[in-house]
Amino acid sequence: MKTKLSGLASLGGLVYSTESGRMCPECRQPVAQCVCKAASPPPAGDGIVRVSRETKGRGGKAVTLVKGVPLSLDGLNALGKQLKSACGSGGTVKDGVIEVQGDHCDKVVTALKAQGFTVKRAGG
Repeated sequence: MKTKLSGLASLGGLVYSTESGRMCPECRQPVAQCVCKAASPPPAGDGIVRVSRETKGRGGKAVTLVKGVPLSLDGLNALGKQLKSACGSGGTVKDGVIEVQGDHCDKVVTALKAQGFTVKRAGG
């Protein structure tokens, strides 16, 4: 019985709180105030931002994906907000990937090139 309890404790603890929402499993803070991910370095890549369009698993609706942006989490959120407003649609930032609702690849590529990023269209 003791091993079962210690096994449950290693699963990560509190995941969601009604007061503060999603919780980080590592530092046990709300995701918006997460200490461990804010201090992590930007993802290593080849310096090329790739823009693609995807419909898999989304009920046939297109989503524009922006991958490989060499920015921190706060920088990604700010860039995502700029891209969403430039396209006039919604979206999110998940796991270092900016998702913009709709097929806006051309608008996103021009907006990223205007900010000085090296951009390639990925996929068809």
